[in-house]
Amino acid sequence: MDVEDWFHILDVQSTPELSEWESLPSHVEKNFRRLLDLFSEKKVSASCFFLGWIAEKYPDLVKEASDRGHEIASHGYSHKLVYQMTAEEFFNDAVKSRHIIENIVGRPVSGYRSAGFSTTVSTPWFFEKLIEAGYQYDSSVFPAPRGHGGLKTNDFAPYFVKGNERGIIEFPITVTKLFGKPLCFFGGGYLRLFPYFLIRNMTLKVLSEGRPAVFYVHPREIDPAHPRLPMNIIRRFKSYVNLSTTKGKISQILDDFEFATFESFVNDHPELTQGE
Repeated sequence: MDVEDWFHILDVQSTPELSEWESLPSHVEKNFRRLLDLFSEKKVSASCFFLGWIAEKYPDLVKEASDRGHEIASHGYSHKLVYQMTAEEFFNDAVKSRHIIENIVGRPVSGYRSAGFSTTVSTPWFFEKLIEAGYQYDSSVFPAPRGHGGLKTNDFAPYFVKGNERGIIEFPITVTKLFGKPLCFFGGGYLRLFPYFLIRNMTLKVLSEGRPAVFYVHPREIDPAHPRLPMNIIRRFKSYVNLSTTKGKISQILDDFEFATFESFVNDHPELTQGE
């Protein structure tokens, strides 16, 4: 889960600046707790990538997720696209978020996910800066073209990235090929748009290939009543299509498949940390 609010949509002119966030009505507490309740009902632990700004404003939400058995990870602080930051700005943002969250939960934060899966060929320093910032794994690579760039690669399964002094594990967002084209069926607008039978079949295909399927969701995606940002018709469709179906699909997914947090997956697969 990427824990952010309804106004954290990327790459539209109407997206509020960070300085405006405090004045906006928030829906994240209500919607995130609805997701926590669903995961508790299904007895599934999730990896919760908290935006540092959200964690700073709602520390009790972070503590509650941790107390309910979920992994707490970082989504950066300011929700900026990686390729719109310098290497130094990115490093400072990643460190700030990690420190805020660690001070709340009282233990190390090992995982990171960038806003919009926005590491691209224009950010060659991305992994090294994450390593310097103290992270053990990342889940930011979208291995296909997309609106926020994507990083085209044939590495669809988790892999080890060597750094100057140590390395970091990458869990790319899951894509699978349909008619020769890599597509994502497993989160965001993709999960909301596609019918469940197709999502299920594509998940079974991924698992049959011996790799885990990475699902993701945002709290706003289970709330059809949340406020809308002005945007063009295409972005409006992508951002708000089928909000009323999301919770039901997640419930079915949790019923049909077994899940693990990223942290527990790393612990169960020590070969990943050795770059094998």
